[in-house]
Amino acid sequence: MKNVCFYFKIHQPFRLKRYRFFAIGNSNYYFDDFANDDIITRLVEQSYSPMVDTLLDIIKENGKGFKCAISITGTAIEQIELYAPEFNEKLRKLADTGCVEFLSETYSHSLASLEDPEEFMRDVKMHDTLIKRLYGQTPKVFTNTELIYDDDIALLISSMGFKTALTEGAKHILGWKSPNYVYKAASAPGLKLLLTNDKLSEDISRRFARTDWDEYPLTADKYVDWIASLPEEEQVVNLYFSMDTFGSFLPKDTGIFDFMRALPRFAKERGVVFTTPSEAVAKLKPVGELAIPYPISGTDEARDVSAWKGNDLQREALNKLYSVSERVSLCSDRRLKQDWEYLQSSDHFYYMSTKNLADGAAHSSFSPYDSPFSAFTNYMNVLADFLVRVQEQFPEAIENEELNSLLLTIRNQAAEIDELNKEVKTLRNNILNADDSNNLPEVKEPEDGKPASRPARQRKTAAAKKK
Repeated sequence: MKNVCFYFKIHQPFRLKRYRFFAIGNSNYYFDDFANDDIITRLVEQSYSPMVDTLLDIIKENGKGFKCAISITGTAIEQIELYAPEFNEKLRKLADTGCVEFLSETYSHSLASLEDPEEFMRDVKMHDTLIKRLYGQTPKVFTNTELIYDDDIALLISSMGFKTALTEGAKHILGWKSPNYVYKAASAPGLKLLLTNDKLSEDISRRFARTDWDEYPLTADKYVDWIASLPEEEQVVNLYFSMDTFGSFLPKDTGIFDFMRALPRFAKERGVVFTTPSEAVAKLKPVGELAIPYPISGTDEARDVSAWKGNDLQREALNKLYSVSERVSLCSDRRLKQDWEYLQSSDHFYYMSTKNLADGAAHSSFSPYDSPFSAFTNYMNVLADFLVRVQEQFPEAIENEELNSLLLTIRNQAAEIDELNKEVKTLRNNILNADDSNNLPEVKEPEDGKPASRPARQRKTAAAKKK
């Protein structure tokens, strides 16, 4: 029986306004509210809302016969709450169906996993707290920014308690192996890996509307047949999409929503079932280990991290940003911390990429800038002002030794608080257990007015006190 996991990613960064050199030190508001409002509102109308409506209709019609997963970043949620709050209600309805699993990831879709392990873990916890508060789920499966993953990141993911992660089924990693199995991480054997099936995902995301494709038109029954005809031992197919694909890159008139609605009917006929990633790893055993010494991702033909770290501009910007991560972690300025989150979004570094179309990249089509250099200049102007504000909070005069001492104090205090919380929890449980064991029957006053006889246990206790 084939298991199919659909994953839908929702992410939008807070885009920067044009920020000139002379604004440094004079203006500390960096974001283009008009562009952010316009883009998220348009995407909700054209893509996100119709797709979630489609998923709700499919679940209503098929019940537990259709399941999927959603990954949504904190920055996307913030913009939705600001500019399209009605869409958040639809996401809550989707969560309430019990057929949709919300995944863990970084709050700001950041590159912290490559730059700063402690910031990475903090960012993930912040994201998961938000998901729990809004949608009532504690994420159990992790998917990093743009599916970035390697053996070192596996150790971080595992240390945070995750048992499953989704990453790219990159050909240069798999070789002759198929992505349609559950694997486990070589560096963290307790971590199970689910891998995306690029070919079947891109048959929808890239080729669905291409009239020059030899398989055009792609119908639901044909697509399900491809999945059902995979080798019998290949039991899980992970299909990963940006939700923008549905309604935006593939407009409604392509028939994409009708295609999605028809999938469950043909899947049922062919014995193909839809599942959540947690359910998939619960019933399928890993077939082997995967060692991935260098970072991979789901972006560009190279499937590496060169989209964000491929040139000197990007590396310089990342180094400058994360050079102050420890100082930002010490501050209590909410506005500064918020800007820190927004400036970490991987999109800012993606816009600086100098990769060309021959490399299989289309970075310029997503960038609001005229060139990668313009993206770099604008970001560095913003970052220069941000660094001034960090300097005001924690001047460079504070030596690294003193800064490390402060950090150590904070960590020790956090550990002490955790221990105290555990003690409090233990004491509460002991008190509750003691109350339950001493829960005595109610003593009723006799009708003749004489004192009621005490239960045997109370009489023994009183007798012992007299002795």
